[in-house]
Amino acid sequence: MKPTTVSVFGLGYIGLPTATLIASCGVNVIGVDVTEHVVNSVNAGKLHIVEPELGEVLADVVHKGYLRATMTPEAADAFLIAVPTPFKDGHKPDISYIQSVAQSLAPILRQGNIVILESTSPVGTTEQLAGWLAEARPDLSFPQQAGNNADVQVAYCPERVLPGQVLKELVENDRVIGGMSEKASAMAVEVYRVFVKGTLSISNARTAEMCKLTENSFRDVNIAFANELSLICDKLGIDVWELISLANRHPRVNILQPGCGVGGHCIAVDPWFIVDTTPAEARLIRTAREVNDGKPHWVLEKVKAAIADALAHNPDKRMQDITVACLGLAFKPDIDDLRESPAVELTQMIADLGCRVIAVEPNINALPHRLDEGNVNLGTLDEALTAADVTCLLVKHSEFKKNAENIKKADKLIDVIGL
Repeated sequence: MKPTTVSVFGLGYIGLPTATLIASCGVNVIGVDVTEHVVNSVNAGKLHIVEPELGEVLADVVHKGYLRATMTPEAADAFLIAVPTPFKDGHKPDISYIQSVAQSLAPILRQGNIVILESTSPVGTTEQLAGWLAEARPDLSFPQQAGNNADVQVAYCPERVLPGQVLKELVENDRVIGGMSEKASAMAVEVYRVFVKGTLSISNARTAEMCKLTENSFRDVNIAFANELSLICDKLGIDVWELISLANRHPRVNILQPGCGVGGHCIAVDPWFIVDTTPAEARLIRTAREVNDGKPHWVLEKVKAAIADALAHNPDKRMQDITVACLGLAFKPDIDDLRESPAVELTQMIADLGCRVIAVEPNINALPHRLDEGNVNLGTLDEALTAADVTCLLVKHSEFKKNAENIKKADKLIDVIGL
């Protein structure tokens, strides 16, 4: 049965588009977030993230009364959880945000509800969620206790979207639904069928959790191959971009493009969940993570060499007189998402050398806190190219591609994306 009211916990890069799409289908949606600014923005019909086409749809559903946001959870038929799952020191998964949602959600649960976890999680997290809910609500039964006859059903359904194309992919992409019971899967299908046109494949919760981790680990391993290839080619004096282009003409070869590392909440994080759970077996996955995590340090050595050359040719200058332009901070082109971005990490490491840094990121209006405290300034592309002694091209934003000729004229250009 199609739910009448859906509540979405977490109004970020996944939760907000999901809530908006469900609301656009005529379903009443209650968005829940712990950040007052986010709640106020949503209720005003305004975006607090950058995502093409989302703003117009959001404004429409808020105006029509199908979507509203609150900091206090309210009763609903279905609950979707899309909160962050970062890692702690030592790459240990941190599912405390999910536990916090469980604590705030439990008091308002009622018979007939379905709770669906979307957050990328270590295998077994959905079962932990169900356990927390059961502990908080002993008056209700859950699938680990009563299976199909449970008062409240619990399922897992990870997203598969590309930032910049989220609205399209939320609708068109296939989804994997892992219920803790057959009824949980069936109820989750009814929720997603409201807005998903792709295939809804039914499995169990653990397989669905592992599926999400597997997809992103596969991509991470392939990116690591490209990044490692760039290190090898640099040592051998080979143009890695030309090499990849030629190799990809083989009908069964499709090498990805190297960069300054791997960022984002998914690919840079998810493989560690597998490594943490099965450290002895996940050898290749761990190595790929280490290769990609090491790429910013390799780029830093290139920057150091360029700075040393600049100082050698300008003996009147000291390190604090050198300006390095860092072009791009987001973890991928044309978005404002800085989570786990290797470009941010690298920019900070360059600033730590003692030089001046001009960061150019067309998709943000202010530097993240960890950069704002140092000798890093947010500037325009023209300002950066005019002032820079060394230019480091980190993200292939559209603005940079449009100005490729000017960027390529920059003295001591370090291009890690193959503009």
